[in-house]
Amino acid sequence: MKVKILIPVYNDWKSVSKLIEEINSLSINSNIDVSIIIVNDASTHDHKNEDKDYENLTSIKILNMKINQGHARCIATGLKYIFEKEDFDYVIPMDGDGEDRPEEIKVFLDKIDTVDSKAIVGQRTKRSEGLIFKICYEIHKLITITFTGKSIKFGNYTCLPKSTVQKLINDKATWNSFSGSLTKLEDNLVKISSERGKRYFGPSKMSFLNLLKHSLSIISVFRKTVLVRSAFFIIIYILMIKSNASIITSIPLIFLLIMIYSISSLALRENMDEFDKALSNINDITKIK
Repeated sequence: MKVKILIPVYNDWKSVSKLIEEINSLSINSNIDVSIIIVNDASTHDHKNEDKDYENLTSIKILNMKINQGHARCIATGLKYIFEKEDFDYVIPMDGDGEDRPEEIKVFLDKIDTVDSKAIVGQRTKRSEGLIFKICYEIHKLITITFTGKSIKFGNYTCLPKSTVQKLINDKATWNSFSGSLTKLEDNLVKISSERGKRYFGPSKMSFLNLLKHSLSIISVFRKTVLVRSAFFIIIYILMIKSNASIITSIPLIFLLIMIYSISSLALRENMDEFDKALSNINDITKIK
């Protein structure tokens, strides 16, 4: 069985180097060939060449992008490259900073034999961030399930069979939100428990604004459902406050309209023409092994 581990990176080579070492040190069944594909999102400093064997990994490649395109699009580009250029059975996208714990790769691989080629997702059971971020994340999940009807408790850390990868690269929503697109395309996702690890080096790059954009991008994948539910909310809310209308009671409606405008704007990122041409953004490919 051939497994490709897909890692997007931007200026975090120290963490990625440590991650590769930890993946290489895993005791993985010898019948499984593990390779790593790194998508370098036009980093502003170069990866340092390291003379290491990585004896348990079949190959390591770096796809060097011409222009920076963001985390979601790096994953989308990597999936497209792997599907079109590589021989594989499964792809495991994961963050390169240590927050997706490498030891859980074995949990994914062990689960493969029991799930009949279904996509497996790492559902977060414990997080390592501060209290404020955790509260914001819970609000994100609440808003998502309220307006989309979908409970999405996973990120990029998943294990995808070839059939799912094919669906993802043929859906424009993948160009905007990986987890949103996967939820839309696959009804029977298999879940494993996944604990959010701590970054190897430096502070987390997931700021409040990035979390907000991430949340709205997921919601935008289901914008038709959002618009229907929002319309019902607006009608019911207006009927409730019609005898007590004021600027203060209008605040929820204002926030809702801002959200609808935001997800409509983010939905414009779903561009299939750009997605089809994603591989043209690869400047060159560096082979570490």
